[in-house]
Amino acid sequence: MVRQVMRGSDERVGFAELFYDLVFVFAITRVSHVLLAHYDLKGAVQTGLLFLAIWWVWIYTTWVLNRLDPEKLSVRGLLFGLMVAGLFVSMALPEAFAERGLIFALAYCTMQIGRTLFVYLTAGKDDDLLRATYLRILIWFVASAVFWIAGGIVEPEHRLWFWVAALAIEYLGPVTGFAVPGLGRDVATNWEVRGGHLAERCGLFVIICLGETLLVSGATFSELHWDAAGLVAFLGAVAGTLGMWWVYFHIGHKRGTHQIEHSANPGALARLAFTYLHIPIVAGIVLAAVGSERAIAHPHAAGVLAESATVIGGVALFLLGNGLFKRISANNFPLSHWVGLVLCLGALLIGPWVPLMWLNALAALILVIVALWEQRSFARGPAAA
Repeated sequence: MVRQVMRGSDERVGFAELFYDLVFVFAITRVSHVLLAHYDLKGAVQTGLLFLAIWWVWIYTTWVLNRLDPEKLSVRGLLFGLMVAGLFVSMALPEAFAERGLIFALAYCTMQIGRTLFVYLTAGKDDDLLRATYLRILIWFVASAVFWIAGGIVEPEHRLWFWVAALAIEYLGPVTGFAVPGLGRDVATNWEVRGGHLAERCGLFVIICLGETLLVSGATFSELHWDAAGLVAFLGAVAGTLGMWWVYFHIGHKRGTHQIEHSANPGALARLAFTYLHIPIVAGIVLAAVGSERAIAHPHAAGVLAESATVIGGVALFLLGNGLFKRISANNFPLSHWVGLVLCLGALLIGPWVPLMWLNALAALILVIVALWEQRSFARGPAAA
């Protein structure tokens, strides 16, 4: 039975994995709505923490499914159980820093600990290395769960610090090799990674976030009186989403996939490129989605700091993440992305004097410039080489 639940050489994403991702369409939508409902610095910090938690529970499931066969009955049962817990996480998100903090914490810890325990129990005695790895991970998740649950119990005004500590424990785990006194630590060369599968899963999560941008923009515009200003803001949001898709998928994702598939140390590469460096990419998409919704709802409002931080800041964060991701496979930060970041800085400076509908259109224009610049540079590159 143990051997049957492990993947063979097949790297295809299973239908059960895609079904599981539906929960995170809901979760990402809820995260963006949390920021829209609490549009200030405190709300931004809380939303950022919740986003990091959602990303972490998803990426850890992706690592597990890199080893497990999602078409096997017991693994499907695991995924369906995670989906139920994930629904409770998503439903509790808007009130996570209010009366539903404990529900969020319990559901989140159930996902992290339950999934890890499943791998540890199904690995069997024939795979001591895998069992040792997931025993260490389990200990780290139990340690973080103490802070998650304690934060859910304390008064809401004290909750943030407990959850920051919990998240810090979880994010430091892979960096330290899940070091545990008496059990040692892992090294990246011990991690068997199917690079094509992991790259495709991260690409699908990016598509989830891009799709959420289109859904939020369309839903917001459909509920308003249709006029020229709202139409400009809506079309800017659509163009920006298309630009993000082009910047991420046209060159960077293909090149990153190829590199991890042929890497001598795919575990270390996967940890850096797909586990950590995708965070600013995904966060930038979510932040830009919030900015686009604000621009559609208030097209004539000035792009003051808070508005510019989402409309332009989201694009800048996305470009920074993409540049760092592409630097791994190209050994340099793309010049096109440097230009885009400089243009974003200029847009932030003029933001207070520009209506949101035009600021949103300017953000889309920056992404189009970066995409076309990179495409032109890439087309010349192979010939020159």
